[in-house]
Amino acid sequence: MAIKGEVVIDKERCKGCGVCVVACPNKVLALAKNVNGKGYNYSEAVIDDCIGCASCAMVCPDGVITVYKTKL
Repeated sequence: MAIKGEVVIDKERCKGCGVCVVACPNKVLALAKNVNGKGYNYSEAVIDDCIGCASCAMVCPDGVITVYKTKL
């Protein structure tokens, strides 16, 4: 049974530190070219290849990432 993940990031609370980008084994995340209300380039999912490992959520210092898993 395969698992599909989905990353949800609170873009307004993200400070763009980039730790999640480095932690993702599938290179799903990147810093956006746009900025949030605080002027930070927030993290966003750039490809739909999330495996639901939640490494990004575990390393996020501000806890702004939630990972959802669904069975295929």
